[in-house]
Amino acid sequence: MAAPSDLAFDPWDPAFLADPYPAYADLRGRGRVHWFEPTNQWLVPHHADVSALLRDRRLGRTYQHRFTHEEFGRTAPPAEHEPFHVLNDHGMLDLEPPDHTRIRRLVSKAFTPRTVEQLKPYVRELAGDLVAALVEKGGGDLLTDVAEPLPVAVIAEMLGIPEADRAQLRPWSADICGMYELNPSQETASKAVRASVEFSEYLRELIAARREEPGEDLISGLIAAYDEGDRLTEQEMISTAVLLLNAGHEATVNATVNGWWALFRNPDQLAALRADHSLVPSAIEELMRYDTPLQLFERWVLDEIEIDGTVIPRGAEIAMLFGSANHDPAVFTDPDRLDLTRAENPHISFSAGIHYCIGAPLARIELAASMTALLTKAPTLRLAAEPERKPNFVIRGLEGLAVEV
Repeated sequence: MAAPSDLAFDPWDPAFLADPYPAYADLRGRGRVHWFEPTNQWLVPHHADVSALLRDRRLGRTYQHRFTHEEFGRTAPPAEHEPFHVLNDHGMLDLEPPDHTRIRRLVSKAFTPRTVEQLKPYVRELAGDLVAALVEKGGGDLLTDVAEPLPVAVIAEMLGIPEADRAQLRPWSADICGMYELNPSQETASKAVRASVEFSEYLRELIAARREEPGEDLISGLIAAYDEGDRLTEQEMISTAVLLLNAGHEATVNATVNGWWALFRNPDQLAALRADHSLVPSAIEELMRYDTPLQLFERWVLDEIEIDGTVIPRGAEIAMLFGSANHDPAVFTDPDRLDLTRAENPHISFSAGIHYCIGAPLARIELAASMTALLTKAPTLRLAAEPERKPNFVIRGLEGLAVEV
């Protein structure tokens, strides 16, 4: 186990954020687990360990189903952050069984293979329209013109959010997701709290409207399930809707721009993809692995565990490094090379275990639709300017991706 000062891992260093993968290789070479003092977390960089820990029930996304803050040796969040934590802590991503099981069972009805398959025509048509508009004006920002509006529209359509209200969803989501970064600032927390309040108030009014006039959307379905006695509270409905909106597009947006930026930097792979569109499914998996949209996922240690001789006590926090796991040479041959034909690709970009991304099949459909539309309608798409990377580590993305046709 390396001493903190020896580690190349520095999630606030612009050079690290530009390319964290060499530092991950250094971490993996030094051992299976590392104490990182600045965040008081244990870093786990190897694929086998991350994969196993995601399924280990001695770890949890929360501890409050078993312990108070005091019992767990933790300090309660500041009172002024309460709106964010109320919103966040009632979503299934931050719950453990039995609450997680109950909510996921209800929500999963909207993400069955049949339901998702039925969305394909809508997703393809929308992707085609967005790309056609980009082509018509000769280029633009791939982030704001295609990557963002597609998944936001799809998940908003599923939830039944009126089109006129959708412009605010992405800013709310971005402000809330700022709290998932390591050691967020007070300004970040204030933005997240304000967005949590506004988003919650909006959804509370929408839920009231759907109670009066139910539709075919997911929110109406969750209300109906509650009325049938499945015990979904209004706060759980609000938190679930926010989680689906945030998770339902954040990963897809960043996977799109990270992916195309990687393709532009690897022109041989882009040329191969343009020559053979049947590579799209494997290309999506490889791009998700190559530059992982979610770099880190955290778990609380509910019961003492041991990793490679290091005992990690109850009350500690583990940071599983998805980006590192996805570049582990023990699992991926030549992991730092982009290979769109990679056959064996057990990446963990969608997590694993009970918290495996419920929207993964939909995300794959959205990514395939936008990629196919860009390949067919914009075959000469090229980079117009070097992109600027967002100053985030956990959620990895770009400020924009200027392209021209």
